[in-house]
This record gives sequence, structure tokens and C-alpha cells, in this order.
Amino acid sequence: MTFHDDLFPLDIAFNSEGGPTRRTDIVTLVSGKEERNSPHAGSRRAFNAGYGVKSLADIERVIAFFEARLGRLHAFRFRDPFDWKSCALASAPQPTDQILGTGDGAQTSFQLVKAYESGGDRAVRIITKPVAGSVVAALDGVPTPAATDHLTGLVSFASPPAAGAVVTAGFLFDTPVRFDTDSLRINLAAFRAGDIPSIPLIEVL
Repeated sequence: MTFHDDLFPLDIAFNSEGGPTRRTDIVTLVSGKEERNSPHAGSRRAFNAGYGVKSLADIERVIAFFEARLGRLHAFRFRDPFDWKSCALASAPQPTDQILGTGDGAQTSFQLVKAYESGGDRAVRIITKPVAGSVVAALDGVPTPAATDHLTGLVSFASPPAAGAVVTAGFLFDTPVRFDTDSLRINLAAFRAGDIPSIPLIEVL
């Protein structure tokens, strides 16, 4: 499988349904107590883009996009309508939004990440598909030019940040996904009656 650096139609994506999914294995003991374990380090996002299809023209665009990706074979960019910024959705990205690491005087490249915090707990997500031209970086809060690989999410500085310097960045990003089906089933009679076609997408980790 390869990755196609193509964006699923934005207007359809922003009306889609979906979000993160965790996997938790639960074993109930004889005592009634539970043993819980998560075999995956992070979430995997799933979407139904059918909710965003509002017209026959939308159906035609989805079919063309599906055919160009050869069904499930090739992954592509998808703009998660609920999570596509390093900051709150109502705000604009700032260079200090997310902490990428600390300089050691030798390392020049840092991986984009996004942290999710609640109640003193924290989960970190690796961001590999930033939107080209959207990344703004800073060292110890001072905006600093940096180059970004929009296919890996690596941010590179011309010279290594000084030891102890806090490396931060703000950005927009897409989620790499693929179609989770090799067949699109769209019934025009049902569509005209208001039924939503199923267009399942699954995040590629």
C-alpha cells in the first residue's frame, strides 16, 4: 500500500461522522472484578463520510476519489472535522501550541505531536500529515524559522536548538486514512428519499 498525498473533498469531510476509537481488552474475574488492558498505545480514528454527501455531484466526486485510490489499496489525507488544529478549533495555530521536545545542542529535527490533557492525565499523538505551509515553530517562545516535511511531520531547524531550549510548534494537520471497503453501495432511490450512503474510512497508523 502507498500513500496518495491527496485530500478527500473538504466540504464532504466537514459534514462526516466519526472520531477516535480505543481498544481495551477486559477480563471479568470470578470475584466480579475486572482486569483491563489496552494493547494499543493510541487511538485509531474511523469515519463515515456518507453523512457529508448532500448531492449527486458529491456522489460523483466520492466515486471518482474511490476509483483513483483503488478502493482500500491507497491511503490519503482526510480533514477530521473535530480535530485538525494544534489549538482549539475556534483559534488560529500559534508557535507555542505544542511542545515537541527540548534541544540538546545536536538534534536538529523534531516530530510534530499533539497532546490531549484532562484531569491531570495526558495522551500524546504523533502528527505525520501537517498541512503544507501551516507549521509555525518557536524556541523558548521565540518564533524561529524551520522546514517541515509535510509527509512525515518532522520539523527541522537550520542549526541545532541550544541545550535546554524548549521546542514548540503550531500547525494544521490531516489524518491519514483509507477506505474501509472495496465496494461502494449507493442506491439513488434511497438517496433521494434521504437515506445516507455508507462511506467508511479508517485511520492508517
